Amino acid sequence: MLHANARLTTHGRALLVRRVIHDGRPVAHVAKELGVSRQCAHRWVSRFRAEGAAGLVDRSSRPHRMPTRTTPRREAAVLDARTRLRFGPARLTSETGVPARTISRILTRHQIPPLAWLDPVTGTSIRASRSTANRYERERPGELVHIDVKKIGRIPDGGGWRLHGRAAVTNDRKNPVGFDYVHAAVDDHTRLAYAEIHPDEKGITAAGFLTRAAAYFQRHGIERIERVISDNAFAYRKSAAFSAAVAALGATQKFIKPHCPWQNGKVERFNRTLANEWAYRQPFTSNTERADALAPWIEHYNTGRIHSSHGLTPAARVSPT
Repeated sequence: MLHANARLTTHGRALLVRRVIHDGRPVAHVAKELGVSRQCAHRWVSRFRAEGAAGLVDRSSRPHRMPTRTTPRREAAVLDARTRLRFGPARLTSETGVPARTISRILTRHQIPPLAWLDPVTGTSIRASRSTANRYERERPGELVHIDVKKIGRIPDGGGWRLHGRAAVTNDRKNPVGFDYVHAAVDDHTRLAYAEIHPDEKGITAAGFLTRAAAYFQRHGIERIERVISDNAFAYRKSAAFSAAVAALGATQKFIKPHCPWQNGKVERFNRTLANEWAYRQPFTSNTERADALAPWIEHYNTGRIHSSHGLTPAARVSPT
């Protein structure tokens, strides 16, 4: 396979060498005919004289020596930490002492799939994902708050299928376990987040959550919420209680375009992190055990977890000094 940026194929290089060596023509003239520089032409002629036809074959651009390459021992430590903790490069840096960029190269070199491709409980690869380099961010804290609800299945006492396996858990349709509704709010600029678990996603429930979320943000340095954006769920668009809660904050209510969830992407991405690092991080033995773990995780997310979008914790982004 030819190099992606190669100007000459193997046949073109052989033609160059034949015209220069066998026909005795000037290198500069042949280089101009074939559309390459004189330096390039001299390089292929020199390789042919030193190695014969084998010198015209593509070779790797990798240097023969890399004295600063990460040692196998440090690479093994990075791979072990990734398998054990399932963290990204930014968070693995504090665990291993290896720079995040170096960790990214190690993971790529060993063909380790992105976290988004892995099952959050077992760590096995289950899917592919698309990502984009396009992103936006509001200029100041509180300018825009994203809000959404994440629906997750409740855990029966003693643990569910994630702990015991699907074969060991019977589906009792007469007494279903039901669902929890995790209401979440994320500040667009800082990624400061707040979440609560409720038994429903009604408008009055969402209104109470928004009021408490605003109080939480205020305690953490975001004095005022200017806009609240959500999807077009009934609780947000049709509820008088939720509209009144937004108005009481002095904020403006915004809605995403129908069927465009990426417009509410900050909280959608937070929901995935919430699922991976809290809800499905480990097999819980009861619904209460999982619910009790939410508040400590939110505190860790805001004050102890480096956010990849800006390299700071959300709390530090609110008050960088």
